[in-house]
Amino acid sequence: MPQSFFGWIEFLLRQYGGLFLTGAATTLLIALVGTAAGFAIGLLVAVVRTIPLRKDAPAVKRALLAAAKGLLTAYVEVFRGTPMIVQAMVVYYGASQYLGLNIPAMGAAFLVVSVNTGAYMAEIVRGGILSVDAGQKEAATAVGMTHWQAMTVVVLPQAIRNILPSVANEFVVNIKDSSVLNVISVTEVFFMSKSAAGTYYRYFEVFFITAVIYFALTFTFTRLLRLLEKKLSGSASYTVYGSQSSHRAEIEVPVDPGKGGRDG
Repeated sequence: MPQSFFGWIEFLLRQYGGLFLTGAATTLLIALVGTAAGFAIGLLVAVVRTIPLRKDAPAVKRALLAAAKGLLTAYVEVFRGTPMIVQAMVVYYGASQYLGLNIPAMGAAFLVVSVNTGAYMAEIVRGGILSVDAGQKEAATAVGMTHWQAMTVVVLPQAIRNILPSVANEFVVNIKDSSVLNVISVTEVFFMSKSAAGTYYRYFEVFFITAVIYFALTFTFTRLLRLLEKKLSGSASYTVYGSQSSHRAEIEVPVDPGKGGRDG
């Protein structure tokens, strides 16, 4: 048996390197699927919650819209106000106990991360919508667009660009938060690490490796997402051409990608 810290690190990587890689791949898959599905959920919830309650609309339509907004607000508050680890236990074991459904662990993981992320995304997207100048939606409405048309054509493209840093932050958070899913036996990095550590009782060395894996994943994807943000933000300067003359000027525009979402 190895006698030094680095000796144990090398030994554990030789013995369980495959397990660590499998766990990392599972963690990444859960984060990707959960963030993408959560973004779609949050987008839909935010758009519905921003539909105005017009006083001249039929009473039935107003009542249905108010009820839908109330239910969606409750969804956002409940899933933002409870830990993901508790949500995972409720969904996985509750579905079996009360509905007779034996949901696969990975299926429950995708569902929980998606719905949990959707609740946070709903508020992020709503904030992005509110950040767009109200005059643009009013102009779209003035030319005959419906609420949905104004949102999809005018408001959301700008809002999504504004919230991209927060969406990226949610993805990084999901990489780390997926570790709580070990309570329902999802074979992500943390679960694999517990299996490896229990064999030789080398918890410090095993979880040192685990920490390095999480850091490598989050650091790499943070840098990649920042490059994407910078590319979508465009150049820091642009050229203005005057309509009455050939004069042109270079204008420096500071780019502030903004912050938002849960802390990474």
